[in-house]
Amino acid sequence: MALVIYLNTERRQWWLEHLQSLLPGIDCRLWENAGDPGEILYAVVWRPPTGGLARFPNLRCIISVGAGIDHVLQDSLRPEHVPVIRTTGSDLTLRMREYVCLHVLRMHRRSMEIEARQQQQLWQPGITPTAAERRIGIMGLGKLGSDAAVSLAALGFSVAGWANSRHRISNVDTYAGVAEKKRFLRATEILVCMLPLTESTRGILNRDLFAQLPAGACIINVARGEHLIENDLTDAIAHGHIDYATLDVFIEEPLPADHPFWHNPRITVTPHIASMIDPESGGKEIARNLQRFINGETISDLTDADRGY
Repeated sequence: MALVIYLNTERRQWWLEHLQSLLPGIDCRLWENAGDPGEILYAVVWRPPTGGLARFPNLRCIISVGAGIDHVLQDSLRPEHVPVIRTTGSDLTLRMREYVCLHVLRMHRRSMEIEARQQQQLWQPGITPTAAERRIGIMGLGKLGSDAAVSLAALGFSVAGWANSRHRISNVDTYAGVAEKKRFLRATEILVCMLPLTESTRGILNRDLFAQLPAGACIINVARGEHLIENDLTDAIAHGHIDYATLDVFIEEPLPADHPFWHNPRITVTPHIASMIDPESGGKEIARNLQRFINGETISDLTDADRGY
């Protein structure tokens, strides 16, 4: 049995060595040293090249190095009969929780304005509402989104969540489907996008959605860059309807040096760090899921390619 790893990162050797130590019965190989394609039964990938997975005629499963699988599904030549397993795990969830809570709190307590005043040497105290008076909306209530919603509610915020299907989460008001989206949006002051990327969610952060938010609302996008229509956001900020945005994901990564987001004072740019996965914790989760797959056991991280997540 052989496994191939495709990662566009300097840490791929670390991934190789760690996965090999966790899977001693499987020959782990890097993509560029895959050897005989017929020997490859499993692939661990992030953004594989179009047609790359089709090289392996005996492939039995594909494992995404991350919670999203859109980067696998965008390969129009991938073997569609091969199941796709995502990678989540407690570390991934904790890092996302930290990031979302950090940036919601920054927006809630107006930290950006305080930092700007420091540069001007201005001592200008301001009063913000309590967390209970601040309405946070989470779009996407999968494992990461639900955890973020519960964590924000535990901090005392008024939290609502929206997803395509109905969810029930303690201390969180939930909305479902297109029919309830408008009601969810008009009560949201800080909107956090944690949706999977599908054809129905691509471009969902657009001028029509922004117009349904209260004036002065803030946006946090930790999902995918393709969820956002970039010009619509800059226009909404320029017209004062959207007050501030924190963006961790972009259509093109790294974000080009000449991109206007870098220089917009009402946008915080972070380099796709909200929920990074490392070889130590991620490797253990991948090895566990792969062993369950080989043993024919139930895998909670098995995805539905037709739904896109």
